Amino acid sequence: MSTYDEADLRRAAEAGVRAPSIGNSQPWLFRLDDGAIEVRSDPSRRLYHLDRDGWAVRLACGAATFNARLALAVAGRPAEVSLRPDPHDAGLIARLTPGPARPPTYAEEELHAAVPRRYSNRGPFWPDPVPPDVRARLIAAARDESGWLDLLVGMTALTAFAEIARSADRVLRRDAAYQAEQATWTHVASAPDGIPVTAGAPLAEPQDLLPQRFFNDRRRGAGRDYEPEPLVGILGVAGDRPADQVLAGQALQRVLLTATAAGLDTSMISQPIEVPAAREQLRRSLGRYGWPQIVIRFGYGTPGHPTPRRDIAEVI
Repeated sequence: MSTYDEADLRRAAEAGVRAPSIGNSQPWLFRLDDGAIEVRSDPSRRLYHLDRDGWAVRLACGAATFNARLALAVAGRPAEVSLRPDPHDAGLIARLTPGPARPPTYAEEELHAAVPRRYSNRGPFWPDPVPPDVRARLIAAARDESGWLDLLVGMTALTAFAEIARSADRVLRRDAAYQAEQATWTHVASAPDGIPVTAGAPLAEPQDLLPQRFFNDRRRGAGRDYEPEPLVGILGVAGDRPADQVLAGQALQRVLLTATAAGLDTSMISQPIEVPAAREQLRRSLGRYGWPQIVIRFGYGTPGHPTPRRDIAEVI
C-alpha cells in the first residue's frame, strides 16, 4: 500500500503554512502518522478573545489543508482527505492518505503556482471592475469545494452589508480584551508571524463604507478614499459544525487562489462573523440555506508582499 514519506510531509507543510489565518497566527501543525499526513490545530496559537469557539482556527487549518492537497497533487501524489476523522481528537483537523497516482491537472498547477503569491491587500483598490467571467470563476471555485460565494451586486446590497459589518466592528472596538489581544499580534515587519504594521490599511475615515482594523496610525493621502463600490463576497457552507468550518476553509483557499491566479487582490472581513448577532443578521439577509463563514473583498490594488511565515521546523 502506498504511503507518504518525510519528503511529502515537508512538501505539504511548506505549502500549508502559506494559508491565511486571523492575525497571521498560523495555528497549524503537520505530522506524518502511519504513512498519512495529519493537519492538526495548535491551541497555543489561538486568539481566545477573538476566536472563542475555535472557528477561526478551523477555517485557517482548512485553508492549510487545501494548500497541502495542491502541493501533493502537483508532485503526482494526490491525497484522499478525511476531515475531522476522529471525534475524540479535536485537534486533528484532516488526515491525508495517498490516492491513485496521476499527473496534476492544469487547474491544480495554476492554483499551486498562486500559493506563494497570495496575500491580503488591505489598502484601497482601484475602481476597475472585476470582469464577469472572473466573477463566475470565483463562484465556481467555492462550489467546487462544497461551499457557496454570494457576490453582492448593487449599492442596496452593499449598504445593507456595510451596516451589519460596521455595527459588528463597533461591538468589537468596545471590547478592551479583544483589542489588547489583537494588538499583541501586530508586529514589526521582520517578525515570523502576526500582522506587520506596514501591512495594515491607513486609518479609517468616517465616509468609508467598510470597517477597517486598526494596525497603525498612518493616514491616507488626500483623495485616496476607499473604493465607493467594492466587490464583496460572502462565503459559506451548508452547516456550522467544526467539520463544516474546515470545509469552508478549503473553499476559502480555493477562492483566494483563483482570485490571485486571475490577477485580483483580496482581503478578508471577519467582524460580522465574529459577533453572533451580526452573523445571524447577515445569514438572514442572504436568504439562502447555510451559514456565512467569512467575507472577502476583491479588486485590483497596488502590489504588496506576503506576510512572513514561521520556519517549517516549527510546524512539523
